[in-house]
Amino acid sequence: MSNKLFTHTPLNLQKLPQPIYYQLRAMPENTVYPSHQHQWGEFVYSFNGVLEMEAEGQDFRVPPSFGLWHPPNSEHHGGNRQASFHCSLYIDPALAVQRKMPDKTCALIINPMLRAMLNHLRLSPPQVPYTLEENKVLDVILDQLAIAPIVGSYLPDSNDLLLNRALIYLKDNPEDNCSLREIAEQLGTSERTLARKAQRDLGMTLSEWRQRLKLMRAIPILLEGASIESVALDLGYSTASSFIVMFRRMLNTTPDEYRKNCC
Repeated sequence: MSNKLFTHTPLNLQKLPQPIYYQLRAMPENTVYPSHQHQWGEFVYSFNGVLEMEAEGQDFRVPPSFGLWHPPNSEHHGGNRQASFHCSLYIDPALAVQRKMPDKTCALIINPMLRAMLNHLRLSPPQVPYTLEENKVLDVILDQLAIAPIVGSYLPDSNDLLLNRALIYLKDNPEDNCSLREIAEQLGTSERTLARKAQRDLGMTLSEWRQRLKLMRAIPILLEGASIESVALDLGYSTASSFIVMFRRMLNTTPDEYRKNCC
């Protein structure tokens, strides 16, 4: 992988050419997105790779099957470590309010119908001025985004010193299969205390957070061409089949199907 950084220039328009404006981007590895904000809302969906953005004091790491919503005037920055192919839908601020889009940056769950429509636009990107049919597709996409379940940050962090130590350990040792009770004992606390802090700060169990971490570690390695078995072993799974079960549960597809659809 190259260490050279590529800086992406944010969209610079005084006015959107369409109320819902679609852009498709193929970005090289190690792309940096400088801090910026704009008066319209932005929905970002990556067809492959993991979105890594920072906004409103939070880190957002969002894999495929999820999208990221930035409300109007939300300052954000980030980057992608692996080559990325993604789209942005820029939404007129009045339209975002009318459709009751979230007023904070958040990850959204992308259902199969929405994913199919985004893939349709990927294969046939609309050209300004959009046709009536293209505007209808974009309008339905916005309807679906407005009702998409909100999951906040897919892999949230915590300011709690004790819980943060546990999260750092899991990040540094994704292959370690020690129990959460053993991790708690290493930190001089109880599993019950960690569980309570996880629900309070992360909105999920540590086991669920751990599975999400493994998924995000797996995706870039899979896209680099590693075998499913080697990825499974690197992440601490005893067999490839147990890794495939986790992957399908999290993304509703197998690792092999995911890689074929992304490449």
